[in-house]
Amino acid sequence: MDRLIYTAASAARALMQRQDGLAHNLANATTPGFRADQVAFRAVPVRGEGATTRVVALEASAGFDPRSGPVQSTGRELDVALAGEGWFALQTPEGNEAYTRHGGFEIGADGTLQAGNGMAVAGEGGPIVVPPGMQVRIGSDGSVSAQGPGGVAQALGRLKLVNPPVAELRKGADGLVRMAGGDTADADATLRVKSGALEGSNVSPVDAMVGMIAAARQFETQMKLLQNAEQNDRQAAQLLGPT
Repeated sequence: MDRLIYTAASAARALMQRQDGLAHNLANATTPGFRADQVAFRAVPVRGEGATTRVVALEASAGFDPRSGPVQSTGRELDVALAGEGWFALQTPEGNEAYTRHGGFEIGADGTLQAGNGMAVAGEGGPIVVPPGMQVRIGSDGSVSAQGPGGVAQALGRLKLVNPPVAELRKGADGLVRMAGGDTADADATLRVKSGALEGSNVSPVDAMVGMIAAARQFETQMKLLQNAEQNDRQAAQLLGPT
């Protein structure tokens, strides 16, 4: 009897985790550059004294969906979208690198080119600093230049664009991806960007809603199994009890 309880209870817990993942994806359906989280589960025997005859479902690390989202034109000079694969490199406060597909950049109070979360955009030669009162332009190869009132262009650097294998990337709770071993990815000079555009989320709201409905129905099934187990246990106690 307890085997049924183990199976149904662990399945219900796993379905609640799946609902959380799908709800998180749906909430970010309009977040630029967002990559949908993928949730998977595996059956694991319960370790303890005696034989491992009980199995529970545990969440497995499935990563994220690497597919690109739709690109929309914004006309803003500091908005850039990657043309195809690749990532923008950011400098974290700890001095490490993190990677994103969100190319909505801004100029900080100190003139540093920053992402929307306040992290400095990494250039191939270090942070990119924009002189005051100059208009920024980003070329298709990621080169950043500034033009002043006199019309003279000044090269400021080049965005660090990377394209490590997806299998070596891990997505964090902050929505950024990092190398699995904490290493730094090398710049890829073949990557190209589109200025004046942003890449949208790759989450399909319809698929997320369908998944949430399916998970809710499966959760109800597990709850019914637990109720059946309770009823069977009660009836067995009556049959085996003193008459």
